[in-house]
Amino acid sequence: MSQKIIEDINKDALKKDLPEMNVGDTVRVAVRIVEGGKERIQNYEGVIIREKGSGITKTITVRKVFKGVGVERIFPVHSPKIESIKVVRKGDVRRAKLYYLRDRQGKAARIKEKM
Repeated sequence: MSQKIIEDINKDALKKDLPEMNVGDTVRVAVRIVEGGKERIQNYEGVIIREKGSGITKTITVRKVFKGVGVERIFPVHSPKIESIKVVRKGDVRRAKLYYLRDRQGKAARIKEKM
C-alpha cells in the first residue's frame, strides 16, 4: 500500500513537457540560479554523455568544453530547478555511455548528426 502512495506522489512530480532525448544529443538546459535575493536563468549547452535512473530519479550528464577545459554537470531531469531542456542537435552514436569523449579533443570529439 505504501508503494502505491509513493508512486502517486512521484507521478505528480514528473515533468510532461520533456523532449525526446538520447545519449549523443546536444542539449540546452535552462537552470534556475539564485544569487543573493535574485533569481535568474542560466543556459548550459553540451552533449549528453550519460543517462541514469528512471522516473523521478532520472539524471543526465552533460559535457561541454569551455576555454579548453571539459566541464560536466549532472542534471536531475525532473527537478523544479530545471526550467527547460531543448534538443539542439540529434547525435548518431553506437554507445550507451560516451565517456571516451573525455580523452578526445577538437575534431576527434565530434559526433555525427542523425539525418
